[in-house]
Amino acid sequence: MSKYQSPQVNVNMGAAKTVVLAVIILIVIGVVASSSVKIVDAGYRGVLLQWGAVDLSQPPLAEGLHFVVPFQDEVVNIEVRTLKYASEARSASRDLQTVETTVTVNYYPDKENVHKLFQNLGLDYENRVIQPAIEETVKQVTANYNAEELITKRPLVKQDIEFSIRERLNQFNVVTEVISITDFEFSALFASAIESKVEAEQNALRAENDLRRIEVEARQNEANAIGDANANIARAEGEAEAIAIINNALAENPNYLDWLKTQAWDGKLPLVVGEGGTPFIQIPVEP
Repeated sequence: MSKYQSPQVNVNMGAAKTVVLAVIILIVIGVVASSSVKIVDAGYRGVLLQWGAVDLSQPPLAEGLHFVVPFQDEVVNIEVRTLKYASEARSASRDLQTVETTVTVNYYPDKENVHKLFQNLGLDYENRVIQPAIEETVKQVTANYNAEELITKRPLVKQDIEFSIRERLNQFNVVTEVISITDFEFSALFASAIESKVEAEQNALRAENDLRRIEVEARQNEANAIGDANANIARAEGEAEAIAIINNALAENPNYLDWLKTQAWDGKLPLVVGEGGTPFIQIPVEP
């Protein structure tokens, strides 16, 4: 190899270094550009981190494209759409019956405070607060009712559980929409005993209602009979009074009967005539 390189070789080496340098610059620019542009997906909010710490001075980032300081800022996406969490809780009623309760919670992180939720609980907030809140609430509420009341007063039990869970989760910036108790499970023997007791109570209530209905119908029939009797008595008294008035009138005036006949005549001549061709008018006289 020659001790001295030709000018052409030096030119080629300089060009190669320039190309390498240009490639490095482009790579650096690409890295910087990618680090300065963050995208928050639809149905999410972005939590802005500065050197790994949550920036509480900035509200959560909305959906879309955002520019941040490269290498300093990071963005964590947290879903804020309605989510579902179901949990099975085992507890004891006031009369020490074992109850297995399935509770379903529809919830979503508070969109305006999702950065606080991330700072306090991280992304695993379901297991940290939602599950314990459901289990503790179910145990506390079911302990206030006996097993029969958990069945017969289910709306009231649901109301107590729903209120307590909502109050607990609101403290952690988790908003609850719907809380459902999908099942109460007891032992088969106890469930059968409860069903039998409820059925017997319903039959007794039905019999009591039937007895009341029969009593009402009997009183109605008695009232109708008394009313008919009173009407017959009034009708008989009216007829007797009418007869007495007619008898008194006849006694005072013999021509009163002839006057009644003229009042009862309809103005038509009868087909039957008496002796000498004189029409004979037969007019009925009411007693």
